[in-house]
Amino acid sequence: VQLQASGGGLVQAGGSLGLSCAASGSIGSINALGWYRQAPGKRREFVAAIFTGGRTNVTDSVKGRFTISRDMDLQMNSLKPEDTAVYYCASRVLGYSRIVGSWDSWGQGTLVTVSS
Repeated sequence: VQLQASGGGLVQAGGSLGLSCAASGSIGSINALGWYRQAPGKRREFVAAIFTGGRTNVTDSVKGRFTISRDMDLQMNSLKPEDTAVYYCASRVLGYSRIVGSWDSWGQGTLVTVSS
């Protein structure tokens, strides 16, 4: 599976941005799609995922502000400066997991910068 994330950019605090992830290859094997982010000097962290049955999971820090859709778009509203990071989409055959190292394929990342 090959993934390509897009849609990042510069936005003011309180604004919105939508990220997309295009998947190609053996997409029929995918049972979970997710978004992670990595801020400068920090570890890559889970943001949101959609998995079997259309179920979703969103990390607490973005709950109510970020939404993940079935086509892998990540809609980000009410953005805060602390949301600034490189955002990565990922896919997993074995279903949902929050363990970074357990995801099978990763996109190249797209930078989101939120100014205060």
